[in-house]
Amino acid sequence: MKLGVVMDPIQTINFKKDSTLAMMLEAQSKNHQIFYIKTDSLFIDSGTAYASSSNIQLRNDPSDWFSLDEEKIIKLSELDAILMRQDPPFNSDYIYNTYVLEMALREGVHVFNNPRSLRDCNEKVFATEFPQCCTKHLVTSKKNLLTNFVLEHKDTVIKPLDGMGGASIFRLKSNDPNLNVILETITDHFSQKVMIQEYIPEISDGDKRILIINGEPMVAAIARIPAEGELRGNLAAGASAVARSLTERDMWICKEVGPSLVEKGLLLVGLDIIGDYLTEINVTSPTCFKEYKELCDIDVAKVFIEAVEEFSK
Repeated sequence: MKLGVVMDPIQTINFKKDSTLAMMLEAQSKNHQIFYIKTDSLFIDSGTAYASSSNIQLRNDPSDWFSLDEEKIIKLSELDAILMRQDPPFNSDYIYNTYVLEMALREGVHVFNNPRSLRDCNEKVFATEFPQCCTKHLVTSKKNLLTNFVLEHKDTVIKPLDGMGGASIFRLKSNDPNLNVILETITDHFSQKVMIQEYIPEISDGDKRILIINGEPMVAAIARIPAEGELRGNLAAGASAVARSLTERDMWICKEVGPSLVEKGLLLVGLDIIGDYLTEINVTSPTCFKEYKELCDIDVAKVFIEAVEEFSK
C-alpha cells in the first residue's frame, strides 16, 4: 500500500512509548510505502485534497529512528489509506484537517479513523451515549448545575472536554474551599462546557485502557496506576503501567460499545475504564501499543495494520 500517516512532528515523539511509530514500523516491515504528513500540511485546492508529504524510512533505534526524503506535494487520492494520528487538543485546526481528510475519503482513500466520526465523537462526551456503562456524570458550563452536582455527590472529578494526558483534571469535594475558583477556571468563567463525574475510588487500582480494533477488544487491559499522591491514571502524568485480565464487566462494556464503533468507522479505539465504569472513549490517537507488547505479549500494531490492509482492499 501507499500509506499516509498524519501525525505531530516525528522528531518530538517519545521513542519508547509512541504507538504511531509502532504502527509505522509494522507497516514498513510489510513493505508498505509510508508517507509522513505533518498536521499543518493538509490543504484543499479547487475541490481536491492535497498534502505536503515525505517518504519516510523508520528504524527501531532510539537515537536515530527516522529519515525523510524530500518533501513533495501529493494528491491524497494517490494514497491507498491514511492514518489520522494527530493528538488533541481537539481545536479548530483539528476539525479543519478532518474536512480535508473527508474529501480524501470521498475521492476513494480509506481513512482511519473516519474523519466525520472523529468530529462527532468527542472523547469525553461520546462515553455518555452509553449511560448504562458510566457512573453519574454531567456535561455543562452552568455554575449552579456544577455546584449542585458536587454538593450532591460529595466527591467528584471535573475535566475539560478537549484535553489529553490528564491535563487540567481536578478532584473536587463538596467541602473544598477552592470550589468556586476551580469551577471558574476550568469553565473559563462558565463559558466552556466541562464534564464532571462521580469520583471512582477504584482509580487506586488503575485506569484501565482497553484497545479495540474493528469492534473487538484485545484480550487484556493496561492499567495505569497513579503515582504517589496523584489522582490521574495517565502515563503522561507519571502513572505506571501493569497488565490486567479483562473482567466480566470489562467485556460487557466492550460488547455494549463495540457495534457503535464499527458502525461509525472507528477502527481503533481505546476505552478507559475505572473500576466498573466507562469514563472515556479515545478515538483520536489511542496509545499503549508498546505497553501491550511489553506487558501482555500482544502485538497491537500487527493486528491494527492487518485490519488496515483488510479494509483497504
